[in-house]
Amino acid sequence: MSENRINAYHVMWLFVFFDLPVMTKKDRKAATQFRKALEKDGFSMMQFSVYVRHCPSKENMDVHIKRVQLAIPDTGLVSVLSVTDKQFSNIRNFYGKVDKKVQFAVVQQLELF
Repeated sequence: MSENRINAYHVMWLFVFFDLPVMTKKDRKAATQFRKALEKDGFSMMQFSVYVRHCPSKENMDVHIKRVQLAIPDTGLVSVLSVTDKQFSNIRNFYGKVDKKVQFAVVQQLELF
């Protein structure tokens, strides 16, 4: 069995949290462009100002972090957090008082022997 085999400790989830100003038309346009750049790069909105993306490896994650950096507007706060698939599997989502499992889009990777 190969050491490079992907498992729950190598697969990553990348979170982008942001607080961008939207007081002026220019600010709103920049915030919209940032959100669209995230979506174009495969991120899904988890909550307002919180986007998440599945990454099959740390190397792949690094590519997406660089893309986020390039899209950051001139003002506002953007934070990036990575967690392993194993850590992400422990997430608990509550809708009111109801604990509910949420499905996020995951791109399946083909693995050949």
